[in-house]
Parts: sequence; structure tokens; C-alpha cells
Amino acid sequence: MLQSLNHKALYNAFEMTSREGKRRMLSKFLIIACLTVILAPPALSLQSEINVWPKPRLLVWPKPLATFLSPNFTISSPNHQHLTPAVNRYLCLIKTEHHHPLVTPSVIVSNSSAPLKTLSINVIDLTAPLQHGVNETYALAVSEVDGTAYLTAATAWGAMRGLETFSQMVWGDPSVVPVGVYVWDAPLFAHRGVMLDTSRNYYAVEDILRTIGAMSANKLNVFHWHITDSHSFPLMVPSEPELAAKGSYGPDMIYSPSDVARIVQFGLEHGVRVLPEIDSPGHSGSWTEAYPEIVACANMFWWPAGSLWADRLASEPGTGHLNPLNPKTYQVLKNVIRDVATLFPETFYHGGADEVIPGCWKADPTIQSFLSNGGTLSQLLETFVNSTLPYIISLNRTVVYWEDVLLDDNVKVDSSFLPREYTILQTWNNGTNNTKKIVEAGYQAIVSSSEFYYLDCGHGDFLGNDSIYDQQTAGGNSGNGGSWCEPFKTWQTIYNYDITYGLSEEEAKLVLGGEVALWSEQADPTVLDPRIWPRTSAMAETLWSGNRDETGNKRYAEATDRLNEWRYRMVTRGIKAEPLQPLWCVRNPGMCNTVNAF
Repeated sequence: MLQSLNHKALYNAFEMTSREGKRRMLSKFLIIACLTVILAPPALSLQSEINVWPKPRLLVWPKPLATFLSPNFTISSPNHQHLTPAVNRYLCLIKTEHHHPLVTPSVIVSNSSAPLKTLSINVIDLTAPLQHGVNETYALAVSEVDGTAYLTAATAWGAMRGLETFSQMVWGDPSVVPVGVYVWDAPLFAHRGVMLDTSRNYYAVEDILRTIGAMSANKLNVFHWHITDSHSFPLMVPSEPELAAKGSYGPDMIYSPSDVARIVQFGLEHGVRVLPEIDSPGHSGSWTEAYPEIVACANMFWWPAGSLWADRLASEPGTGHLNPLNPKTYQVLKNVIRDVATLFPETFYHGGADEVIPGCWKADPTIQSFLSNGGTLSQLLETFVNSTLPYIISLNRTVVYWEDVLLDDNVKVDSSFLPREYTILQTWNNGTNNTKKIVEAGYQAIVSSSEFYYLDCGHGDFLGNDSIYDQQTAGGNSGNGGSWCEPFKTWQTIYNYDITYGLSEEEAKLVLGGEVALWSEQADPTVLDPRIWPRTSAMAETLWSGNRDETGNKRYAEATDRLNEWRYRMVTRGIKAEPLQPLWCVRNPGMCNTVNAF
């Protein structure tokens, strides 16, 4: 086990061997570490003041020594279509960033150590594609004696994670790097993502690229792109161009195939998969302008006057569901699915299937007739799923649906319609309870619990005449932000969430990972960065190396200073992450804590 490694012996043996010996030793260390990943501690750090976010699983620095980065520093790496651009990007960053930590590390800049001249990268498997479950393990060693750092990774994608770690270990002007340091690292969860809704408000391609770049810096690996919804259809689908031409907010708010190709390529060069979501059959009002005949309750008022909440047509303004009884629905939708599968190489396809509202389907005459003849709403959804899911699978895709398709109280399908080997369910309600239901049913789960991972919560609501805000007493609208998923999800709330809480060991294996979600009713490019960062950094660390120290205790207190430093560094890298504390707190460690329980 990693806990039992003799770190002093490792240090001495590594420094005494030749350069080629160092590479072989690090490769063997990587393989041993891979075999013991399940037994590894959540995160182990010896004698470390090195701030790397997310915290590595194992970091050993026996002596607080550092050396200067050579002005002629280079990175040697095998040629790879996506790794090579990453190497070039990191080389530029490492040589020009000159980061100044808020609290300068206590290190001795060694006069006997040679300036660090080279980072030598070795990749065990250069052919592994970027897909779910790809091995992201890496080992990194910075020699004290020969002016070389060694990075060995299982795949090109693991090498990108190691490059990010190395870049965060460099600071100052002139640049300094710790020596005699050893890192072994690998994620606890394979799926670590951000979901962004680009239908309710539009985000330019540059905003998406900046987000993907920040994700990579936080070792996140899935950009879940919720492209379409009832409000707009911004994706230009080559075989169905009228959907975007008529369903987008305008010609300057459309993602062209070349835009998609640019985003996908950028993702590959940053180790981030781009997972597309075309939400259906609900949330489909934006299809109406192109194909009004296939959309039920289109352009109707979302909650008719005098009606009960149970009889609403949508859960928020913006109505429209695809009609499962109209054959034209599947003609259009299959064209969309085929083109999306062509545009996005990602092997997961997100089909949505959330919030099928009974009142919307009941408003359609053909569906009314179906129901009056003994049909049910759940049978309608089963018809829809049975008419689309096999087609998606035929395109070599695994289908992701929101949990509603199986767990909704009113409209859901029997599990026989959802083959477990091809279906993943994404949670968003009832915290770990719904995760438990999904894995008990034998399905793999992606966790996006709104109680913990919804970044839009706590900013009020967007109804223009909501009387809940006309309160003259303190706490009139519950005092928590007035949104359905209040309160605001603090970074501490996100950091402390254990996504496998209450699950057995076997059930926990079905949890692929998690995603934070930014729904865009009240978000657009002007607030994108601070809504996502640094709160998403909190999830990034918990899904990479956990939220507990080597003794098993939650480490949120210790994480505060580290996250402050990382937030500051993200800002200097161009990410407008919101602050966590006054700068005074960072400059006076411990003074902004409490010694009393609230």
C-alpha cells in the first residue's frame, strides 16, 4: 500500500540512480501505485507547503528545498495529436506566469542544486482515447541533483494532469521550483464535470473555451453542454437547419458546426470531454417555430390563471413537449441525434427526459384522445423512449438521462425500457436518497444533487411579478434567496458533500462521479466565472482526492487557505473567480477561524 512506502528510501534511491534509471523507477512506481489505488489514502502529504489544487493523492517532500527554473527550461515529450499542444501551452505558462503566492512558501533555495532545465515526460499508452474511464494516473518527481523533473503517465490525459500539477509547483520571479519532491496522483472518480445551460441565455464560444480551460486546470474532465431547451435552440444541425434558424435568439447566437469542432478540439487538447445534451421530450418549446406540428402546448402560458400547480403546463415560463404520437417527431429527432453524434465524438449522449409535465401533454388533442381510450402518460413516455433509445445505442452511444425517467412521481418508464448496460441516470433531487434508489436499481449514476451542486440557487427567482418579495418584515421570503433550490450553495457545502454517502461498497462502485450545474435563467457571460469558480474547485478536489485527510477527518478548515491561494492564482490566469475571504484572512492564518461552536 502507498501508506507503507518507505519515503526516505524512495528519496535516496531515486536521487542515486541514473536518468534512465529514474524513468524506469518512476514507471514502476506508477504501476505499483495503480495496482494499489483502491487502498491508497484519500490524500497523503509529507512536509508539504506546496499548494496544488486539487490536492494530490500522495505528495512527498522530505526537505523544503527548491531551485531556480532555468531560463532555458524545456519539456521533452512524445509526439501526440493532443498532448503536444498541451505541452506547448504549459511550457509558455511555466516560463511566463511568475506567480506570487499570497503566503510565500518557507523554502530553502539550494545553492548546490542545479537549475531545473528539463521536464521529461514518458507516457505508457499513447493510443488511449479520451473517454469515460480512461486512466489519468501520473507520477511526478523533481530531482535534487540532475536538473531534471520526470513525469510518467499512464496515458496522454494523465500527462496533462501531471503538467497542471507541475505548473502549480512553480512560483516567483525568477521562477523557483521545489526539488526532491515526489507525487503520485489519480482521481477517485472517473466522471468530474460542469453542466452549462446555453439555451436560456447564450454564451459565446470564447466563454465556453475559457470555462473548459479552467476545468482542465482543476482536473475536471467532462463539459456537459445542455445545448437546447424550451427557450432557444442555438445549435445549427446540418440536416435540420430550420431548428436553429427559427429557434435560436438570432443569427449571432447560433453554434455552427465549425464552432462545435473548435470546442471539441479545445476540449481534447485540455483533457476535457464535451458531452452534448439535447433535452427531450420535455423542455422542447424552441422546436416550435420550425415544426409546430410536433410540439404539444407550444407558446401557451406556463401556469394558467386559476389552475392548480398540478395542472401547470411547465415548471417555469417556457412551455413545449415533443409529441410522442406524431411520427414526424421521430423523423426530426433522429436527424438531430444522428448529426449530434457526428459533431461530437463523445461516447455518451445525454437525452434529457426530465420534467415531463402532465398538463402539457394533456393540452394536445391527439394525446387527449389517446388518454381517453385508456392510455397513460407513462405509456407515452415509454413509447418515446422505445422509439429513440435503441437508435441512440445503434450509433455506439451510451445514453444519459436525468433521474426523472425512472423516478418521477407521475410520468416515468418501467426499468425494462432502460437497459442497464447502455443507460446512465443523473440525479438532481433528494440528495443521496435518489442516488441510492438509482444504484439499488442497478444503474450507474452521475450525481448532481440540487441541494449541493446547483450553482444557480439562492439568487432569487425570475418571475416578474412574484409577490413573495413584497415583504416588510425580516426574512420575508425565507431569507435564503427566494429560489426554488435555496439557499446559495457555498463552497463549504459543496466540499463537504459525500456523493456515495449511505451506499454499500458495491453500490458506490456504480457512482461514476458528479457534476455541478449552472442553469442560466439568471446567468449569462457577465457572471459566468464567479458563479462557477471557485465553488466548482471545491467539487473538483473532493472528486479527485476526497475531502478527508489521512486520519479520515473532513479537511475543509485546512482547505480554506489552499483554496484562497488557488482562487487567487486562477484570477491571475484570467478566471474571474469570486473571493472567499478578505485578503487579511489569508495574510493572518487562523485568525478568521472560530474556536467556539455555533
